[in-house]
Amino acid sequence: MGLVSTFPAPDGTTVALVLCALLTALHLASLVVAGRRIGRHACGTTFPVGAPVSLVRPVCGLETFSEETLARGFALDYPAYEIVFCVADAADPVLPLVRRLIAAHPRVPARILVGDERISDNPKLNNCVRGWEAARHDWIVIADSNVLMPTDYLQQLQAAWRDDTGLVCSTPIGARPDGIWAAVECAFLNTLQARWQYAGEAVGLGFAQGKSMLWHRPFLEARGGIRALAAEIAEDAAATKLVRAAGRRVHLVAAPFEQPLGRRAAFEVWSRQIRWARLRRVTFPLFFAPEIASGTLLPFVIAGSLAGTWTAAAGLAALSALGYAAEFRLAARAGWFHAPRLLVGFLLRDALIPLVWCAAWTHRAIVWRGNAMDIRLKGAVGPRAVLRRARAA
Repeated sequence: MGLVSTFPAPDGTTVALVLCALLTALHLASLVVAGRRIGRHACGTTFPVGAPVSLVRPVCGLETFSEETLARGFALDYPAYEIVFCVADAADPVLPLVRRLIAAHPRVPARILVGDERISDNPKLNNCVRGWEAARHDWIVIADSNVLMPTDYLQQLQAAWRDDTGLVCSTPIGARPDGIWAAVECAFLNTLQARWQYAGEAVGLGFAQGKSMLWHRPFLEARGGIRALAAEIAEDAAATKLVRAAGRRVHLVAAPFEQPLGRRAAFEVWSRQIRWARLRRVTFPLFFAPEIASGTLLPFVIAGSLAGTWTAAAGLAALSALGYAAEFRLAARAGWFHAPRLLVGFLLRDALIPLVWCAAWTHRAIVWRGNAMDIRLKGAVGPRAVLRRARAA
């Protein structure tokens, strides 16, 4: 007579606890990997010492911290660099500020290029084309206007350059938040997005981030130049794919650079997260799909409804608290914003994640710098065809 296994079917309580324990383990593992990676400098940089650098800064409009962030570019402790400001519109209100900063820092070579090149639906990329082509040096950094550069900004980017590097980037870190919704933005930017980006890079899955990008011009020019980044609606997604296709890697700086936030309204946070999520969904759908489980709140609430007992519910609450505590600890250890209201930011962020995820799959349009764009056709047809169809719709 054969042996018959009689394992009982797991009940809802067991399933809930096991799934949430696995999710917590993954959550903690990513925090540990990112925590070990952040602040650790790569050994053996192959960047040529003191090589001159062109700093290309696309600017558009005035923001709360514009003067401080743009002025930081003139205070870099580096022997040979130039700044090329790119402004699409001659009537842009940021122009007087840029001209005043250039006049106040005559020792730093700087100039302004007005007018863009419509090579894509991406206004930032269009704004950078002339700056890239006019840059005097082969090492080029493209940096957003709201990046708060430390004095050793260029050295930190260069330190991450190795033999297998195609691009060095920095993800933005939210700083100086004013109000609860700015804390929510910190919760998204810092301990969620930056954490996963550093964890991914640590295991060989580095993704580009458009906030700060260090390129070697001959490498990119051999693959179509800056215009090749029009292959995707987001230039950092195109950069990631281009670098990987070349057999190179995207590397991150040891410690990411800050982006001062100031005050944020709920709608601003929502619209920004929706835009980024839709771009990720279009450019990397297989990586975007699991994001529904990146927050703790939804899976733990569902698990709690299946738990069946108060003891199991208490265990789930303890696991949830452990995850949030570890996330808060990463923020504190990295020197990022970690006031008590960040804990409320975690909860609000995780409540938004499933809503943002669903909206990313069900909506096709984004608004970027006042430009309404339909992103459903990117990657299938060229930018001119996208514009023709969008106008006809």
